[in-house]
Parts: sequence; structure tokens; C-alpha cells
Amino acid sequence: MRLRPTRGTAAAGLLLAASVVYNDWVLQFFLPTGLHQRDSYVSELFAADQPYRILFSLVESACAALVVTGGALAWSVLPGGRASAGCAATVAFGVFSIADVLLPLHCAPSVERGCPEGSPWHTTTSGMVHFALFASMALFITAARRGNPPLEIVRRWGPWLLAVSMTAAILTVGPFFGHPGGHGLAQRIHLTSVGVWFALLAVAIFRYGAEDGRRDAECVDSQHHSQL
Repeated sequence: MRLRPTRGTAAAGLLLAASVVYNDWVLQFFLPTGLHQRDSYVSELFAADQPYRILFSLVESACAALVVTGGALAWSVLPGGRASAGCAATVAFGVFSIADVLLPLHCAPSVERGCPEGSPWHTTTSGMVHFALFASMALFITAARRGNPPLEIVRRWGPWLLAVSMTAAILTVGPFFGHPGGHGLAQRIHLTSVGVWFALLAVAIFRYGAEDGRRDAECVDSQHHSQL
């Protein structure tokens, strides 16, 4: 008899899917968006006046839904403390990402003269997205280092990903200080690192859930034999 997928497996699957969908900017290689990968923000793809705004808005929203659901399921699997806080921050990341889509840029500053680099609302939601992301990464890494839960792959590689992701994110703010150019490349490095983080977290949660499922199965089997 096959065992039903555990919540850990479901959470891992959703986060793994999110790791791929989150990098929807690769669609620029196949669509004539008119935006340069090196010098445009990814959020320009779903700016209010862009031709593919509906497509990219839907993909971004779908990714956010995957993260929220995956984070919520992981919350029910992982132990309390910093791991639970990390799950909560992951869910918040997804919620803020939806807000980011609902409050888009009005135009694409990299190709439209006179278009501001950002709007107050979109800049705020983007800041909240980054805060929730880095908080979740830091919380999971701290929990893994303490061994509660013992997410070895997060403990080993998480700090490196956090450093790369945060550095790349900082390098995207040049246009706001009068130094445009290259920020699109930096952002895409950041997004790739976040995708790798979700994949890493998915593997860690899957392994933890599988181990937890084996312990439950052994407990049930032990109780069954004791009743015979």
C-alpha cells in the first residue's frame, strides 16, 4: 500500500515549483518585451502600460500563492521557535508579493523618458517583500544551526545564499541615487539566488518530513504489534 504524501512533501513540492516560477524573467528571452535584461527592473514587465503585464502579473501571483501555501504547510510540519517564525516570514513574503503585483509601476523607467524609477506604494511593497525574505532566510539559518530542526543543507549553504542575495539586492538601488545601469543584471542574480533558496528549503523540508513520517510509521507499527 502506498503512503499518502505528507504535509512536508506537499510543502516541499510547492516551494520547489515556486523556485522555478519565481524566475519568470527568463520569459524575456522568448517575448518581445522591449526591455533590456541588464538595465531594467523585473517589475517593469508588469508595469501598468506594458504589453505583457497580464501574463507576468498572473505568473507573479501564482508564484506568491505557491509560496504562501508552501510556507503555511511547512509551518504545520516544522517545530516551533525560529523555524515557525521563518515559515511565518515566508508566508508574509508571499502576501507582500501579491501586494507588489496589485500596486505596480505606472510605466517602465528603463525605456520611457520621464518615467520615475518607482512609485511610493510599489517601492514600499517591494521593501516589505525583501524584509520578509531576508528575515525568513536568517530565521531558518539560525534554527538550522541550533539543530531545531536539523536542516543540514540549510545550515551549510544558507549563509552563502543569504550573502549573495542581499549583496545583489543592494546593487539594484543605483537608479534611485542617480546611478542607473547594470541594476537589471544585479536583480536577476538576486532572483536566481532566491529561486535556489526556495529549492534548498524545499529539499530540507522534504527530508525532515520524510524522517518525521518514518518515525510516525514506526510508532504506529510498534503500537500495532503491541496489540497483537
